Amino acid sequence: QVQLVESGGGSVQAGGSLRLSCAPSGRTFSRYVMGWFRQAPGKEREFVAAIGWYGGRTYYADSVKGRFTISRDNAKNTAYLQMNSLKPEDTAVYYCAADPNVSTPTMTSDYDYWGQGTQVTVSS
Repeated sequence: QVQLVESGGGSVQAGGSLRLSCAPSGRTFSRYVMGWFRQAPGKEREFVAAIGWYGGRTYYADSVKGRFTISRDNAKNTAYLQMNSLKPEDTAVYYCAADPNVSTPTMTSDYDYWGQGTQVTVSS
């Protein structure tokens, strides 16, 4: 069983930065696709970014492209989401997700393992 633990959320002003971390436990995750999703109040969970097994391919939602960067350090068993130029509309609970077999990295249904979420609040 893979357990994912997110950290790094918090409150920032618009234009600020945060870095989220996701540390899977229970299994080496180098062969898992890692994804970040977010869910704002009253909205569906949406794709933010994903990264392939060894970081060779990355995927981003249009709304965060150029501002967010996903990365992974397999030696540390950790995935990251660097968020720059944050906007109030980025406010949401951010979830880390993982799965060894992902055909469509942007779809929540392709991931079996999820973290508990971390709150990101951006004030104007």
